[in-house]
Amino acid sequence: MIEKMFESAAVAEAMQILKNEFPLALWETFYVTVAATAFAVLLGLPLGVLLVAGEKGGVLPIPKPVLHVLNVIINLLRSVPFLILMIMVFPLTRLIVGTAVGTTASIVPLVIASFPFVARLVESSLREVDPNIIEAAQSMGATPMQIIFKVMLPESVPSLLSNITIAITTVLGYSAMSGIIGGGGLGKIAVNYGYYRYKYLVMLLAVILLILLVQLFQTVGTRLAAKTDKRLKHKK
Repeated sequence: MIEKMFESAAVAEAMQILKNEFPLALWETFYVTVAATAFAVLLGLPLGVLLVAGEKGGVLPIPKPVLHVLNVIINLLRSVPFLILMIMVFPLTRLIVGTAVGTTASIVPLVIASFPFVARLVESSLREVDPNIIEAAQSMGATPMQIIFKVMLPESVPSLLSNITIAITTVLGYSAMSGIIGGGGLGKIAVNYGYYRYKYLVMLLAVILLILLVQLFQTVGTRLAAKTDKRLKHKK
């Protein structure tokens, strides 16, 4: 199989596909990943804040049954495999986008699959904030909202950026799987050519580009987190 994959005809065909189809597929993957992550953060960030601030002893306590329901919903959504979730939300995707297949349509299941994950990451980041800082803000008469927006979130920015980087690379992996149900991007090329047509060199090229995208997101996220980390600045 490896010998056939690198035959001159196979290589020439792969290069033609790389030239004609990969630029659009690369853009679709980037667009879907960034858009889905942005919506997931919009939903997951306030939910993660609520999980920490709303608990007993938190700065903005909410009824325990409400907190329990939120935790159950998050755990349920996180436990459903992404391929099954994509099929389950077809009706919702049609309602929002007008179709259940295509590049833009894949954003809906990606957001639903990733925002509970983002909420847990935000919760983890906020729990790393020094409780003494929060207590000091409370002793100075800061309101719960002031503590959340001026203390908890600013103090957790480096950790939040690191965790959002994890989220965006996870979404990128999910976006590749969406090619199975007609989602666009590199995942679609990998499935159509690698799985259905046995053109493994094309699939290999798609995988390499996905790896490069992961490295790009990871590098940018790591650098941003390092720049906002006060501890690293003090060491310098």
